[in-house]
Amino acid sequence: MSALAGTLEGRLAPGQRLLGAARTALFLVIGVPLGVVYLVAVPIAALAGPEALQRLLEVERVLVNRLLCARIPAPPFTPDVAVDRRQIGFLVAKLPITVGAAVFCAVPAAVLAELVARAVQGLAGGGSYLGPWPLSTVVGLVLVALAVPALVLTVGALCGVASLIARVSRRGLRAPTTASATVREALAERLGDRALAIAYWLPEREEFVDERGDPVTLPGPGSAKAWTAVQHRGSRVAAIIHDAELQARPELVEAAAAGAVLALDNERLKADLHARLQELRASRRRIVEAIAEGRRQLERDLHDGVQQRLVSLSLDLQLLRGRTDDGSSLELLDATIANLGEALDELRDFARGIHPPMLSERGLHPALEALAQRSAVPVELELSVDGRLPREIESAGYFVVAEALTNVAKYARATHARVSASGAGGVLVLEIADDGVGGADPARGSGLRGLLDRVAALDGELTIDSPVGHGTRVRAVIPSTDPRA
Repeated sequence: MSALAGTLEGRLAPGQRLLGAARTALFLVIGVPLGVVYLVAVPIAALAGPEALQRLLEVERVLVNRLLCARIPAPPFTPDVAVDRRQIGFLVAKLPITVGAAVFCAVPAAVLAELVARAVQGLAGGGSYLGPWPLSTVVGLVLVALAVPALVLTVGALCGVASLIARVSRRGLRAPTTASATVREALAERLGDRALAIAYWLPEREEFVDERGDPVTLPGPGSAKAWTAVQHRGSRVAAIIHDAELQARPELVEAAAAGAVLALDNERLKADLHARLQELRASRRRIVEAIAEGRRQLERDLHDGVQQRLVSLSLDLQLLRGRTDDGSSLELLDATIANLGEALDELRDFARGIHPPMLSERGLHPALEALAQRSAVPVELELSVDGRLPREIESAGYFVVAEALTNVAKYARATHARVSASGAGGVLVLEIADDGVGGADPARGSGLRGLLDRVAALDGELTIDSPVGHGTRVRAVIPSTDPRA
């Protein structure tokens, strides 16, 4: 049986190669005008948006898959998925690649066509000549014999070109994907639905999420989409969201889901991890915001309560001084008023350190200017923060600068400091540099460690570069999740 199967396979192989060569020839014939269309359409599609470019990529992907059997999986087809430069470059290079391949295959094909045409003339007794020999039946048979290796050479050239173009197309058309996207692509290719999506079931939260951990709402009745549940060992794993037309063939969707159930179960665990990380980030943000709100409330209480009473007491003492003539009493009142003034100044500084009112009322730009004016070390400002940022971002940025300038004044022995801040693109970037002695180490002080935690809680990054003898540079990058930023 095995010998017979090998014989049949050997007989079928040449036919398959001929069919593949014919498909390659058709691909080249279609590819030349299509390459011209791409040269015109790609710039227009780039202006129209990612969706138009994705449609061009899909045309090429289907053509390569059907004629060259490249098996390139379907990418996600959504307007918010960008098309990278490699894919655009591949579409633009379609024409020169196809023309080069066509010229390469045209040489043996032209020889084959000439041999076949002359052989037909000889066998038909056309009376023409091939060089010094008249075309006859014998010469025709010789030409037929020569046409066989020419055919083999032509088929080999077409098959080789097909393999090369398929390999180049895989690299040019395949979008960068994650493991979960690979599962989605495989299902999309098998079911013929390039807009297919996967939602993973999280039993603890009792909801479906995508691969990033974001909640997913399953399509309801009457929608253009439908969903099929995926179960493994009696437990719900995921839901495949597909075109509603596939409901007419439920066995196809169920078979595809059964084949990918283990991969989907693994991806569900990753989605669960992403969801937990999102919850952790949200929890850290809430903690930071709660602390900031507590500081604001404490500052308001001090300002409206204790500070106002002390101011009122100072006024009462000054009125009392104006009504007293006794010298010793005047001296005592003057000393008391002076001490009370110092206490008020200390209380204001303390309240300002908790949370400066200017930051809440006017924003980060004026608050940093006021902070620089109070600094014991001369500060050069480079601020380009226009408008307001989310409160937690402004608060974190302010205290990064405040703590850094405090360290400059206490430990750096610097003569000059520079503070730059920019809030473009929804990201606050701060940099505080001095010309001091350097050597700052977060491991040796709670202040810098606190800044690292505060910035990290907002998904930001704080770096400290402080070589001994060459000053210190603190840089913070704090992203904003506010869509208005």
